[in-house]
Amino acid sequence: MNDLVAAFGRLKRDEPIWLAAAAVAVLGLLTIIGAWFFQVVVGLPPCPLCLEQRYAYYFSIPLAGLVLLGVSHGASQRVLVAALVVIALGMLWNAGLGAYHAGVEWKLWEGPRDCAGGGLTDLGTAGGLLEKLKDIRVVRCDEIPWSFLGLSLAGYNAIISLMLALIAGWGAFRAWQTLPPKEKLT
Repeated sequence: MNDLVAAFGRLKRDEPIWLAAAAVAVLGLLTIIGAWFFQVVVGLPPCPLCLEQRYAYYFSIPLAGLVLLGVSHGASQRVLVAALVVIALGMLWNAGLGAYHAGVEWKLWEGPRDCAGGGLTDLGTAGGLLEKLKDIRVVRCDEIPWSFLGLSLAGYNAIISLMLALIAGWGAFRAWQTLPPKEKLT
C-alpha cells in the first residue's frame, strides 16, 4: 500500500499532465458506460438534455487519450496543457448543463421546449395520425426516472463533470507551473 501511495505522490509531483489525462479518460469512460448501462440494461431512455450532456464525454475522453499519447511521445508540454484546459472548460460547461437539467427536474425552472413533449408538429393525414401516435414515446426532461440519495442522474452528472473539470484544471495548472518561462504565453 505504501508503494502505491508513493507512486501516486510521484505521479502527482512529476507527471500531472499524465495523471490528469488518465483520470479524465478512465472516470469519463466509466461515467459514459454507466449512462449506456441505464439506457440499454435498465431501460431508461435518455431525454434530449441527457443526450446533450454526453457530448462533453464524447469529446473529452478521446482528447484525454490523445494527451496521454502526446505525453508518451514527447509532445509539446504547452500543447498538452492547452488540451487539458479545453477538457476542463468542456467539463465545466457540462457541469452547468447537468445542474440546469437537475433544476428542470426539480421544477426550479422550465426546460427547453423539446423536453416537454411538444415535438409533434407534423400531424400528416388522418390515417397517418393514428400510426404516429402509436409510435410516439415522449421522454420528458422534467421528470426524474431514477434517483439515489436524492440525486438524479443529471445531478450526478453535474458532480462528476465538475470533478473532471477540476482534475483537468489541476493538471493544467500544475504542468503550467513547471513550464520554462520562455514557453509560457505572456
